[in-house]
Amino acid sequence: MTYSSVTVLGLMSGTSLDGLDLACTRFSLDDQGRWQYELLAVDQVTYSQDWEQKLRDAVHWPAVELLELDVAYGRWLGEEVNAFTEKHQVEIDQVASHGHTIHHRPEKGLTVQIGHGRALADTCQKTVVCDFRTRDVLHGGQGAPLVPIGDELLFSNYEYCLNLGGFANVSYQRDGHRYAYDLGLANMVLNDLVRQTGKPYDEDGAMARAGRLIPELLNQLDALPYYQQPAPKSTGYEWYLSSVQPLLKQSDATVPDKLHTAVQHLTGVIARDINELSGGHPGTMLVTGGGALNSYLMETLDAKLADHLSLAIPETDLIHYKEAIVFGLMGVLRMRSEPNCLASVTGAKQSVSGGEIYQV
Repeated sequence: MTYSSVTVLGLMSGTSLDGLDLACTRFSLDDQGRWQYELLAVDQVTYSQDWEQKLRDAVHWPAVELLELDVAYGRWLGEEVNAFTEKHQVEIDQVASHGHTIHHRPEKGLTVQIGHGRALADTCQKTVVCDFRTRDVLHGGQGAPLVPIGDELLFSNYEYCLNLGGFANVSYQRDGHRYAYDLGLANMVLNDLVRQTGKPYDEDGAMARAGRLIPELLNQLDALPYYQQPAPKSTGYEWYLSSVQPLLKQSDATVPDKLHTAVQHLTGVIARDINELSGGHPGTMLVTGGGALNSYLMETLDAKLADHLSLAIPETDLIHYKEAIVFGLMGVLRMRSEPNCLASVTGAKQSVSGGEIYQV
């Protein structure tokens, strides 16, 4: 295999815990050496209540239990790969798995995505590339965001690429380099709040739209120290638990009011940074991730962006599965020993080809 044309199944599990995304993509190089992609099949596996609880609680687990979960989750991922290829009748050359982030503390040189590569490879009997973040962190980087390599190679016709997953992150091009960082909150806070009503998410942002602003809570969220840190920077579930969730619990407001306030907060943070980055120059921002399907969120963000900036919301498959597609590309780049973690994005000492390879 030359790895100039390869079919990859990308696996992505995000911090919002809405399920496992699977995207089967064929990547190829054109005559100018530019990467092209063809999306062949996609699917999402909703986590069972048991898996969701384990993945949510594992941040508190002792080492031995976490190692056991790592192997069990890897086997489960392999089983889902087998189920996907049988259901969609696709032949794949390799699997590229993000895994599920349990710990992300780059300031301590630590990042942990479970989904044991050997267990996954032996279960699905395919070459697996996984653990994409560790090498970047060991080189002094944030290990995040990683998707900007896909923005650079697949979506460079947009001035900005915004992803609204569990957290919000943005990437953009400046002076021949790609930059990116985690802006802050997105679906994690919204989903966490709406689950209190028994619903998995706030469809179209209807509950948030019906709520009212809580000025005190908005001021507290806006004042979180993370927003004053310079980029490159990244955050994770630990920050949400320690800095954000307590503020939400202290408020005795209704869930709709908290949702409304959270939307005003996160769109305010995003718009402030994008407006500043634009410097008055016109641009279009590609928006993907589950938040792009929240019409109230999109309307609120659009209203806060400067007039010279516009939103581009693509077809649903790209909204849902962009991250899984890009992790597939990262797997291909790793097999070619080419950089897939950009130092200009993560702040590492150098760009690296991240990921461990498990062959059968």
